Amino acid sequence: MKTGVSTASLFLRCENEEALPLIDSLGVKTTEVFLCSFSEYNAAYAESLLPKKGGVHIHSVHALSTQYESQLFSLNARTQADAYYWLDGVLQAAKVLGAKFYTFHGAARMKKGSKTSDKFSVWGKGLSEISALCADYGVRLCLENVEWAICNRPEVFLELVKECPSLLGVLDTKQARIYGVDYGEYIKAMGDRIAHVHVSDIDGNGKMCLPGKGTFDFSELLKRLNGVGFDGPLLIEAYKEDYKEPQELKEACDYLDELLYKYSF
Repeated sequence: MKTGVSTASLFLRCENEEALPLIDSLGVKTTEVFLCSFSEYNAAYAESLLPKKGGVHIHSVHALSTQYESQLFSLNARTQADAYYWLDGVLQAAKVLGAKFYTFHGAARMKKGSKTSDKFSVWGKGLSEISALCADYGVRLCLENVEWAICNRPEVFLELVKECPSLLGVLDTKQARIYGVDYGEYIKAMGDRIAHVHVSDIDGNGKMCLPGKGTFDFSELLKRLNGVGFDGPLLIEAYKEDYKEPQELKEACDYLDELLYKYSF
């Protein structure tokens, strides 16, 4: 396992073109690039980032999912075609950046009763088509557990893998906490399909914070991940209110690195 920081942790503090050199200057070696606007969903923008990333390895990309991901499953042909246009741009960017994984939320569960109303055949068909397009760019589709999106419950992932065998997973400990399900249940469901993990901590007052600043048992997390053979990156994904100075992101990585060294993961 290794540690890293998502550029999402710097969202509203600086743009990606400043975030990447900042992460590099901190000595962090791995990142996920959070593409957060339509103007960033293209190869040209990704090309502009390459000279700025320094020695940082871009493991994955993540888009602002509410802008088009739900519409990939639309029954309206024109709506769906427009969504695929933006998806194609994101995948072009991923290929330029060398990212091999795409963190995906998919359809939003916004309507009343949608939290437990599942459309496995529809979602499975859509995910298979999206995964095939990802493969054209050398990218793997990774469905993240998100409280308000497709994969809100562990059993959803298990069902969707039946429909889309190429599907990988992203574990987000924060989202598991929000939904009220032990993150270990998602680990069991995703198993050896976990591509990367989004990590954060929580303090005694229930406020999110950086790893090492709260009460979350990261040693237990690492043991559980090791139990399913996970050997990918732990990517810190925080909000701008969760810390004061960027240096704290490096300190959080150092905290996790010490645990990885301690347990030899």
